[in-house]
Amino acid sequence: MGAPGEHAAPETPAGPAAFPSVPAGPAAYLSVPAGPAVFPSVPAVPPGRPPRPLARRLLAPVSTLAGVAAAFAYVGTVDPNEPGHYPVCPLLRFTGIYCPGCGGLRSAHAFVHGDLPAALGANALAVLGYGLFAVVMVLWLIRAIRGVPMRLAISPAWWWGIGAVLALFTLVRNLPFGSALAP
Repeated sequence: MGAPGEHAAPETPAGPAAFPSVPAGPAAYLSVPAGPAVFPSVPAVPPGRPPRPLARRLLAPVSTLAGVAAAFAYVGTVDPNEPGHYPVCPLLRFTGIYCPGCGGLRSAHAFVHGDLPAALGANALAVLGYGLFAVVMVLWLIRAIRGVPMRLAISPAWWWGIGAVLALFTLVRNLPFGSALAP
């Protein structure tokens, strides 16, 4: 024992008895049952925890959707084609170069009014982003209803790919042969 007033650490059994869920010996790893039990489905909610109420699960996706809908409603009512309503893109103003977002507000305005050719003409990449956002929102809502958490884990390779697409889009829309992509 140690000095008076010190408590000894409780002893833990060693070996397979200490970890009853771990199979004992290498032979236990070789005997794998056949059928659906090999890959059991992961429960949506950890065992022993009650699922969150549906309203609580839907709070984040519905709030996000409401915020984006409000932004689109505002851009749909306040025309970006009329000067003075929105600030000018600083990159365009100081350099004359169209950034990947230039024309995005005009694209959103045309999209809200159902004019898809005008939306694509203002910023085709933004329209692609609207579609991608819609797909992610549907997935998020379905997963929230089912009680499965939404996790977006994008690998660095995808981030580099997205950056490359944005850089290429910016380059092409500023060259004479890519004038169709300019707003």
